[in-house]
Amino acid sequence: MVIDKDKAKRYSRHFALKEIGVSGQKKLLSSKVLVIGAGGLGSPVIMYLAAAGVGTIGIADGDTVDVSNLQRQIIHNEQSVGVPKTVSAKRTAESIAPDVNVVIHEGLVTAENIMDIISQYDFIVDCTDRFETKFLINDACVLAKKPYSHAGVVRFGGQAMTYVPGKGPCLRCLMGDVPKDAPTCREAGVLGAAVGVIGSVQALEAVKYITGAGDLLCGRVLTFEGLEMKVRVHNMPYSDPDCPVCGIKPRITDLSVSKDEYMISCGDL
Repeated sequence: MVIDKDKAKRYSRHFALKEIGVSGQKKLLSSKVLVIGAGGLGSPVIMYLAAAGVGTIGIADGDTVDVSNLQRQIIHNEQSVGVPKTVSAKRTAESIAPDVNVVIHEGLVTAENIMDIISQYDFIVDCTDRFETKFLINDACVLAKKPYSHAGVVRFGGQAMTYVPGKGPCLRCLMGDVPKDAPTCREAGVLGAAVGVIGSVQALEAVKYITGAGDLLCGRVLTFEGLEMKVRVHNMPYSDPDCPVCGIKPRITDLSVSKDEYMISCGDL
């Protein structure tokens, strides 16, 4: 891939980073990243990936922009109310980097279509809200051997981790099955800036995975509490041998096994 004069100027600050440089920028320009959920987490992820020069960004979401989203979903604006979030997010991404190839996956992400969708991408970013959808994404990525970033936010804080096949635990290793009666952001509330912090971590993890820079949150869980401004990284280097999807004797060998456990729709923060 040849980087022309305009791109060289645009990405000059990346070139100055010895961990990325020209070779890393070429990897970004050739990469394909899927963002599931174009809401609070998806907003900074999509915007930073576009700015970083990720060549193809897939956006999957089945919702439309509502006024209540604008407090935290900074990729949208007043003019986007009533517009599909995928369309609104695509507009913003293209306004940041006109050369980015934004692929829209309109509609619900389900057990029936997720494997086909993620097969097209190098890295997956889970920017959804509900645990049922998060476990669907986890199980699909484990079965398809796709690396992905998990994150969740509620109130003033959240967590993030990265799954890389064969190199660390998945979400089920940490949490087992879908937790019952877990509050959503609609119920418990969420601060927009806190979502921005965790979404930025996810974007950073995607860039690091693509370029090979630094150490990923693989086998580690980052937790952030904004009220007291505490950031911790908890080590969990090993997969659970009894994990139902990535363990020694998995019971989840295809998505139909846990179909009733997954949500029928994809929510986002």
